[in-house]
Amino acid sequence: QVQLVESGGGLVQAGGSLRLSCVLSGLTFNTYDMGWFRQAPGKEREFVAAVDGLGRSTDYTDSVKGRFAISRDNAKNTMYLQMLSLKPEDTAVYSCAAKFNPWRTPLTRGGYDYWGQGTQVTVSS
Repeated sequence: QVQLVESGGGLVQAGGSLRLSCVLSGLTFNTYDMGWFRQAPGKEREFVAAVDGLGRSTDYTDSVKGRFAISRDNAKNTMYLQMLSLKPEDTAVYSCAAKFNPWRTPLTRGGYDYWGQGTQVTVSS
């Protein structure tokens, strides 16, 4: 059974930091590109960041570049999103996702196969 479980969300003041974690079970972790997405109230889900199966390539949406860092530990089947200098506009439900890619093709921002339930991040001003 495939499971993605996020943790690490919470309430933080503007300028603060949080680290999100996503644990993947039921799959061979390093054959999956992993991504973070977020959805704010009344808005569509948007791509935040992605990392390839070996952790060598990353991609970020422009609004988080320089503030967020995505990483993964394949020995622990876990992906992380370190978020610094948080802004109120970062408030959203953050979800992790996995995309099967054993062929190591370049990262893309769509086509994910499995999704977690999400964790709430709230940034107060």
